Amino acid sequence: MRIERLVLAAVAAFALGSPAVAGDQDFTLVNATGYTLNQVFVSPTRAKDWEEDVLGRDVLADGDRTEITFSRDTDACLWDLKVVYDNGESAEWDALSLCKISVAKISYDRKSGDTSVEVD
Repeated sequence: MRIERLVLAAVAAFALGSPAVAGDQDFTLVNATGYTLNQVFVSPTRAKDWEEDVLGRDVLADGDRTEITFSRDTDACLWDLKVVYDNGESAEWDALSLCKISVAKISYDRKSGDTSVEVD
């Protein structure tokens, strides 16, 4: 299922990194893992818990992309990202500078078993 747009409501935001204008954290998430992603979480780096799953009831199939947009004003630039595969396995990245990222491409290396994120 292709997801056109998602809105991420930043519930708890902390001023991290350089100041940002609302929307500077928006980015495109690309699934190039070879597998379906059932859940995606994006939370401010200093948050104690993950925010809501930004996919909601949808999934992000291999080869699909989705726009992650922030609807609330926040100066936070550093965010953590977590993806959960359809088999329950997950991968996390800390302190991604979303104010400098427009695309985050998630890939999986079958030989090593590692999931990585490439940012532009």
